[in-house]
Amino acid sequence: MLAAGRLIHRIELQAKSVTRDAMGGEVITWAKQASAASDGLWAARVEALSGKALMAAQQAQSEVTARILMRNNPAVQADWRVLYGADVYAIHAIIPDADGVGMNLQCAKGLLDG
Repeated sequence: MLAAGRLIHRIELQAKSVTRDAMGGEVITWAKQASAASDGLWAARVEALSGKALMAAQQAQSEVTARILMRNNPAVQADWRVLYGADVYAIHAIIPDADGVGMNLQCAKGLLDG
């Protein structure tokens, strides 16, 4: 069972949209699909799981993995992203709870913008 008192963080779920500019290049935009502010249901629990620092393109970078617990919604897709405050998390996996009430989003921030 998913206790509402555990869902204390406000998130926004965003879907990617790719269009072409006048030169034929890709223009990526992110559109809000749902948020706690507009949809009351979109409260979640964001828990950092691990972090690592590495060198990429001769620059020090870091990556933080997190689990985001929220109520189950089959509309959420793995190519969406989560906005939590100023942090952008790319969704890597969606894992429904056994009882079907909640779901865990396995996410990362840092190396990718989502």
